This record gives sequence, structure tokens and C-alpha cells, in this order.
Amino acid sequence: MNQTIETILKRRSTRSFCRKALKEEDLKLIVDCALHAPSGMGRQTWKFTVVENREKIQRLAAVVGRELGREGYNMYDPEVLIIPSNSKESPFGMEDNACAMENIYLAAESLGIGCVWINQLRTICDVPAVREILDELHIPADHVVYGLAALGYRDDTPIQPKARIGQVEYIK
Repeated sequence: MNQTIETILKRRSTRSFCRKALKEEDLKLIVDCALHAPSGMGRQTWKFTVVENREKIQRLAAVVGRELGREGYNMYDPEVLIIPSNSKESPFGMEDNACAMENIYLAAESLGIGCVWINQLRTICDVPAVREILDELHIPADHVVYGLAALGYRDDTPIQPKARIGQVEYIK
């Protein structure tokens, strides 16, 4: 089996991180992989905001938690957030960002870095308290965050693989 297939098959979402800074070169490589994701008609209407400041990450998490009635929410307390945002006007923005997120996931996995998709922002980007923090993070007001990646080195909590139960049918 080749390394790409192996990485896809072993990747698991990480929801428990240890306190250890990511290597800058690894983080830049992960973002470069996101930039190389396909985008509708090659428009690349996205922006990738990399937040390495744990205080800012937790401020965003706290506001999201309050808005969604999930007090104590901490986005799994990651070391880094990569926040892909995309123009609200882009007809392909959600799909483009999903492709970029998958590249982030696979690149992180290949480097031994854990990652989990955080999807709560999509419907609350324009709520004033959330928008205030997104503004501080320089996420354009005309952008939406469909999902963001929480990254860090995995702690020692074992991650059990889930059975894959999606339906498959081959038609010949």
C-alpha cells in the first residue's frame, strides 16, 4: 500500500492534545497543502488564518460556546487553529474550503500531528460577539468560516477506529 492511501486509512480526528508547540516548518507545510487544494474554477477565494496564540483561541472558543449554549466549550484546547474563510459570494466557497480542510487533515496526519474539524462557526460568523473576534483575527467581514482545523500533537489517549458503515454499490 502506498503512503498516501495509508495516511488516509489511518487518519482519525484528535480531540485531546498535549501541550507542545508545533514545528513552524510543519505548520507552514500544512498551510501550503491547504493552498494546493482544488477550488471551483481555480478562483481561490479563500483566506487561511493561522492562530498560534492559545489565549486568542480560547477567547474564540468561549464566545462560540456562549453563543451556542455550550458553556466550557474549548475547541478541544488545541495548540493551533487554521481558519479557512471564504467569500460569502463564492458559489464554491463551502466546497473549496472542505477540500482545503481535507488537505490539512491529511498533511497533519502525515506529520504525526493530530487534527479535528470544528464546524460551529458557519451559522454564527455574523453574530456580533463572534464577528468581533473574527475581526481581531483579520478574517474579512465578507467571508464565512465553514469549518476550522484544531491542531496539536496527540496526547496518549488511544483513538479507536470506527467501523465504516457508509453504503457502497458497484454497478457494472
